[in-house]
Amino acid sequence: MTRFVLGRLGGALLVLLVLSLAVYALFYVAPGDPARLACGERCNPAQIAQVREQLGLNDSVVVQYLHFLQGLLAGRDYSGGAAVLHCDAPCLGFSYQNDRQVTELLLERLPATFSLALGALVIWLVVGVGTGLLSALRRGGATERVLTVLTLAATGTPVFILGLLLLMAVCAYLQWLPFPTYVPFGEDAEQWAWNLLLPWITLGVFESAKYARITRSSTLETLAEDHIRTFRAYGVGERALVTRHAVRGAVAPVIALSAVDFGTMIGGAVLTESLFGIPGLGKTLIDGVRVVDLPVVVGVVLAIGTAVVIAGAVADLLYAVADRRVTLS
Repeated sequence: MTRFVLGRLGGALLVLLVLSLAVYALFYVAPGDPARLACGERCNPAQIAQVREQLGLNDSVVVQYLHFLQGLLAGRDYSGGAAVLHCDAPCLGFSYQNDRQVTELLLERLPATFSLALGALVIWLVVGVGTGLLSALRRGGATERVLTVLTLAATGTPVFILGLLLLMAVCAYLQWLPFPTYVPFGEDAEQWAWNLLLPWITLGVFESAKYARITRSSTLETLAEDHIRTFRAYGVGERALVTRHAVRGAVAPVIALSAVDFGTMIGGAVLTESLFGIPGLGKTLIDGVRVVDLPVVVGVVLAIGTAVVIAGAVADLLYAVADRRVTLS
């Protein structure tokens, strides 16, 4: 197990290194003037020259990347004449348009995205796994057919359409809830939950359809194995077979996929955050692209990529814990 963990962590670190190189090459080495993109459209030539000096863009590409990597690992100083800007590790750059370090900006927006992803995770696990188990338990009956239709409908409905329908039905027509406005958990936990309820349902229902299919297929596959047929021959009831034995066969893939989806959700909920006005990483990325704030775009892309890589490593570890046969392969 130790060798397996070290191997997965080493692979994750290698992927993160390649990711940083690819992001730097894409945004700083590709055609265009990184200094102008970082400074903004309203900067004059003197300000652009100062930003170019602070970013070290007059050095060779290799030296520039090493400085970029140094900032991520140990922090760096952006010097330009008499002005020196220190950026603590992990330094994702300095947003000249916001006059703030990108790391500080992202840490301010991360709780909103984390709250959205965590609530959606709970919903898609409860609804998805529960629906999948019920479909497997009632296979061949009317209940399974109804759940299959609902699952297909949820899968085929785009997330922003589902969100709009919820807003119009719950907030505009029925007026059960006011239109969502994000409230931090530390300010008012009750309002935090009520204002995130519709975004949670939007993402949770959309993702739960996938988990319902996976749980159903894994459960039915487990029910077809030899030891299940032996239990059935000894008179064990179908409900007990599903809840006590078949569920174990569906746990491993659901755990692994949940970790990956949670990491992807950290940066992948762009449409949901924009639709409901949640000030998270996805909305920050959209705002950065709109005003061409290069350091913010680079920082968000690196943060999202890191979250996905870490989630993939965690998924491998959880899968190995759930199924010890993985560590032997």
